[in-house]
Amino acid sequence: MNAFTIHPAEGEELPILVSVPHCGISFPDDIKDQYKSSLIEEPDDTDWFVDKLYGFVPSLGITMISANYSRWVIDLNRDPDSKPLYTDGRIITALCPTTDFLGNPLYNDERKDVAADEVTRRMDLYYKPYHHQLNEHLTRLQAKFKKILLWDCHSIRQVVPTIQPDALPDLILGDVDGRATDAALTQTALQSLRSTTYQVNHNHPFKGGTITRHFGAPANGRHALQLEMTKVHYMDDTELRYDLQRATAMQKVLKRTLENLAIQLQQ
Repeated sequence: MNAFTIHPAEGEELPILVSVPHCGISFPDDIKDQYKSSLIEEPDDTDWFVDKLYGFVPSLGITMISANYSRWVIDLNRDPDSKPLYTDGRIITALCPTTDFLGNPLYNDERKDVAADEVTRRMDLYYKPYHHQLNEHLTRLQAKFKKILLWDCHSIRQVVPTIQPDALPDLILGDVDGRATDAALTQTALQSLRSTTYQVNHNHPFKGGTITRHFGAPANGRHALQLEMTKVHYMDDTELRYDLQRATAMQKVLKRTLENLAIQLQQ
């Protein structure tokens, strides 16, 4: 199995690439037996169905790249040296995690770390190919458009006490404190998202992970934004099943936001 799936744009292409790095649920056969089977049957830290939620984007003219393997194999949105993205006391899982977000051990032997040579092997097999694909498609888009945008898509449980004690906002737009995109694009996204009943935060508690931080280079015409959303706005109250009515309402917001961003990018 490839580390990723490409969902190619249909018709006239827009200057946007959509990335879904945490929707994967597969585990490679050669390491699958090392994990606690009760956990990997339904890996809880998965951004469940986010690729399905954004399944409309190819019809807009936007290519989507989605991960196939679980973030518990290797986290495609973490620093390759496992440097913490935040230093406010929240739980920080490593590039190759050994616990879930609640601190529960993932492996049968309850290891504290994944061996360095194994991390390198997973980097070569899964991490680098995904990032290479992002770069390839951004480079291709940049040959056609003056300004381009990487839209990185995420979801999370509404309550994760190891991140913050209170319920998380409905939507959180991250631009790495303005470093990953220009202010006008951020404002366009915020205005589109806020013209709804959803609660929208900007850069808190998530500013954007390694993908947003690495690929966002506004001075070079490459912009990046991360959108985190709580799962109850496209899944049911148990955060286990896709809810068509909620998802359809969210898709309307996402579609309008991406279309508005595409207009601004081409001005």
